[in-house]
Amino acid sequence: CSAFRPSTVKEPDDLILELKPSHQSPNRTGTHCETWSVRFSPGGSYFAWSMGFGIVKILSWPVTSTDSGEDANSERTLHCEQAVWALAFGPCPSPRADQNGHEPDLLLAIGLNNGLIQVRVVSSGKLLFTLSGHQALVRDLVFAPNGSLTLVSASRDKTLRIWDLAKKGVNPHVLRGPNYWVFKCSISPDSSMIASLCNFDSKLYLWSMRSYTFMRHITYDHERTMVSCDFSPDGALLAVASYKSSTGWWLDLWDPYTADLLSRVDDSLPTYLSFSPVGLLLAFKDYRALQIWDVERDELVTDTDHNRAGGLCCAFHPHGGVIATGCRNGQVKFWRVPRRVPSLKHLCRTASRFSVSTYQVEALPLPPKIQEFLTYRDVQKQKTLCCKKHHS
Repeated sequence: CSAFRPSTVKEPDDLILELKPSHQSPNRTGTHCETWSVRFSPGGSYFAWSMGFGIVKILSWPVTSTDSGEDANSERTLHCEQAVWALAFGPCPSPRADQNGHEPDLLLAIGLNNGLIQVRVVSSGKLLFTLSGHQALVRDLVFAPNGSLTLVSASRDKTLRIWDLAKKGVNPHVLRGPNYWVFKCSISPDSSMIASLCNFDSKLYLWSMRSYTFMRHITYDHERTMVSCDFSPDGALLAVASYKSSTGWWLDLWDPYTADLLSRVDDSLPTYLSFSPVGLLLAFKDYRALQIWDVERDELVTDTDHNRAGGLCCAFHPHGGVIATGCRNGQVKFWRVPRRVPSLKHLCRTASRFSVSTYQVEALPLPPKIQEFLTYRDVQKQKTLCCKKHHS
């Protein structure tokens, strides 16, 4: 079973827990041992991570150290027989959730190297069914945040597929765009848009989840490799990470409705990014460090060294306070996220912007400064965060 090692390092180190993979053989290292995906369940009561070699571990959260080893009621090991590239819990919480916070009939979708998607019942680990159709590995998975059983998958076969798991046997909607691998997708909080990224393509693609059609590009002036993307909790911002060997790495904030660039952070090395469900915190990570940017206050609140265990992915706990990172050696680490109370202004903006487009806000008879605030036009255009201190 996996080794649970609570951190004994005192502040300022923010590492609170580290889980090691169960495969201990010295020969089982290198290729295929990577943790490509870590996920908390929507209600926060479960955690899953792909520990390499086709193994997925599901744990009850919070994780506690035990002397008796694996507890069958709180930990399940899934042997998928193929390399695991993507994980997604669904559906989102509903009023049916019990008082203990455990989601009923919670599912875990698992994207495999052979193009199949396994759908398993979290409580038992039982394989419910397998989705077939992709002709290459499934690189990303995400459930719609509206509580439905709509699952979006991104694959190296150059397609996005939208599955309705509530309708057994119904073929998925297939979205075909550029002639490149699709390796990242994100769904807006109101479940109206899908953002997708392709390798070696300097565009981000936005699709309608209502009509299953292409909407618009977000295009870079220079040829760049797109890395990661995520919507803010109100859907009014879209964060994108990209790089080019000659010009470096960028972390950009875009308006997904107008395709306007709102802010650019240079001199960063983001290989994966994720917005926190709580407040306006944006985590971005490279192979060495995890950094968390408070976009509202425009300051870096966390700059944490991975101790050179290359990081590949990250995920916030839905209630805030903790973020998990997956590493190249199959480990997963949990870091403390500083507790920050969003301002009343920001809470009002979040409530106003959810499912309300920039065009609708601009049509309102509001003072210019309020419109600037509601549309995030008050965000500084270009900056270099204090992340330089990590590289010094």
